[in-house]
Amino acid sequence: MATRDVLADTSALYAFVDKNDANHAAARDAVARILNAGRLIVATDYLIAEAVNLAKARGGAAVALRVFDLVEQSARIRVEWIGVGRFETAKTFFRKYADHRYSFTDCTSFVVMRELRLTEALTTDHHFVEAGFRALLPVA
Repeated sequence: MATRDVLADTSALYAFVDKNDANHAAARDAVARILNAGRLIVATDYLIAEAVNLAKARGGAAVALRVFDLVEQSARIRVEWIGVGRFETAKTFFRKYADHRYSFTDCTSFVVMRELRLTEALTTDHHFVEAGFRALLPVA
C-alpha cells in the first residue's frame, strides 16, 4: 500500500520560498492541504541542494537560506538521504531511461518514491507524471 507522504521536488521547494515565483500560491496552498491532512513531506538531500542552488541563482542568498530554514524549522518535512545504495540504483535507472530527458536528480527522486511507495509529488515537473507519479502542482 502506498504511503500518504508526498515528495517535494525542487520546483515546489523553490516556489514555496520565493513569493515572486509564478507557482508560489499554488505551492503554499498545496503544502497547507498536505499538512492539514496530517501528511508528511519528504525531501531528499539532492532536492534540497538543487533548490538552494536554484534559489540563490534566481533570488539571491536570502531566498536560498529560506530553503534551509523551511527544512530545518518544519517537523513535518523529513529528509531522505540518497547515500551509496540509492545512488547506484538511480544510476541504473538513469542508464535504463537514457532516452528520456530525466535529470539524475529526477532519477534519485523516482528511486526514493518507489522505495517508500510514494505516489504523489509536489512538483511542476512533467517528468514525474511521465514516470508514473501524480503531480500536485500545475505541470509545465
